[in-house]
Amino acid sequence: MKRLRIGKISFLNILPIFKVLEGECYCPEYEYVEGYPTELNQMLRQGEIDISPSSSVEYLMDKESYHFLEGHSISARGPVRSILLFSSLPIERLGGHEITATHQSATSVSLLKIILAKFYGLDFRIKVTDTPIEEAIKKHSAYLAIGDEALKLSRTSLDIKTTSKEMPCKLQSINQQPFHVYDLSELWHRHTGLPMVFALWILKRETFKNREGEVEGFRATLDAARKKASERLREIASTPGLILPPEEAFSYWNDMIFDLPEDCMKGLELFGKYLKEI
Repeated sequence: MKRLRIGKISFLNILPIFKVLEGECYCPEYEYVEGYPTELNQMLRQGEIDISPSSSVEYLMDKESYHFLEGHSISARGPVRSILLFSSLPIERLGGHEITATHQSATSVSLLKIILAKFYGLDFRIKVTDTPIEEAIKKHSAYLAIGDEALKLSRTSLDIKTTSKEMPCKLQSINQQPFHVYDLSELWHRHTGLPMVFALWILKRETFKNREGEVEGFRATLDAARKKASERLREIASTPGLILPPEEAFSYWNDMIFDLPEDCMKGLELFGKYLKEI
């Protein structure tokens, strides 16, 4: 029987789940295919993989084509530390400016558009690029970084004192130039009071119809992997070679939501509403 091809995001944020899936679940019926979010979105769309933790925007923009595995997501209530906007100006002054954004994430780019348009009422231009931040930031007012790149950059940020009316941010020096650093997940939560759902485990409805038994088998395996991973975050954080020290990795994962509770579903619904409006 043909193996289920499972997408694997190549970022630290979901490492605990795959650490258990690949290391402790003997599942020869699954094949893992690695990529960053927009790559996995495209592979899923083109039938090159069967199931994947993919951008929530991929699901929201084509609900008729996709089915999601209940009880699983990559979400956060508040700061997430790996979806960061580096801006040479305070965010409220970015109107009329061009912003560069990493090509690796669809959800984060859409979230940035919603934040700037809906929450700050700004007109702006976003240019998606694969240019490294050190080069892109020379020509543009702001840069959106995600995943491991954002985590590495944020580790050298310095806290800025702000008044209660201002949005807390950090100060980051890049090429000896200061930048305001905004956590988009924190901005979303402060303006909506809801979690931000960055990714869902999704598959084509046709795949679910044709291979329902196998899909349900994988979901049961994923349920078990999530439970084990959540119980062993501190142990997994000590894995050699991570981009964060053990305590920082544990804190990062401990703030993540890997299931899909009711408030996350409400956040997902509002995100979908705003997507249509912009």
